[in-house]
Amino acid sequence: MPRALTTEFRKLATVRSPWLLLALGPLTVVAGISGLVASGGNVHDPALPGKAFAHVGLAAIFTLVFGILAVAGEYSRGTITDTFLSFPGRRSVITAKLAACGAVGAAAGLVSAGTALVVTAAWWSAKGGTFHLSAADTWRTLGGGVAANVAFAAIGVGVGALVRNLAAAVTAALAWVAVVEGILGQLIGSGLARWLPFSASESLDRASLTSSSGLLSRGLLAQWDGGLVMLGYTVAFAAAAVLITLKRDVT
Repeated sequence: MPRALTTEFRKLATVRSPWLLLALGPLTVVAGISGLVASGGNVHDPALPGKAFAHVGLAAIFTLVFGILAVAGEYSRGTITDTFLSFPGRRSVITAKLAACGAVGAAAGLVSAGTALVVTAAWWSAKGGTFHLSAADTWRTLGGGVAANVAFAAIGVGVGALVRNLAAAVTAALAWVAVVEGILGQLIGSGLARWLPFSASESLDRASLTSSSGLLSRGLLAQWDGGLVMLGYTVAFAAAAVLITLKRDVT
């Protein structure tokens, strides 16, 4: 396992495209917060900082794709065969990918959180507003966003192992986030929809990008409940990634 993990980190360090992808996370945070304020957001509204910090969780979309690339990318390039030959225990390969992508997801989340703090402070200062960095809600919101980045990175590994075609895996994941979950949520109602992956991840942010009302009034879970649901999804996708890799032929 340690050697497989070292190899995974070495792979990530030598490939440029995943890092360019992750760079979109902080850029999304900057654009989102700037748009929030520039579109008329009142910096004196105590709910607005939460909306600004919620963009950290939104950046998890890129760690989701990052996790998919780590597995489906190798299948698409044909390098997965060499990887399994180097480490005959397939379980150790997938476990190493989960650990490496989870660590990168955490780092990406922390960078996005730091970016959110800096950009929010700059905008609030420019507009004559103040926000309290020491407030517990600030750190819970940012911490939830970082947790969402970690969870989606691991879920991405699971999706990449289940759908080994890179284009199909990325398309399916983004379609779920952008379209499918919203439609499914309307069909099953808010009571069940809040248990779906992206809705559960929204509860980690403790703030909505479109509403200033509370979590429960928007049909979202409480933060700890959302965290447990996301943990469940992460474990389920990780287990599925290991099982399907052990049972299915490489080619």
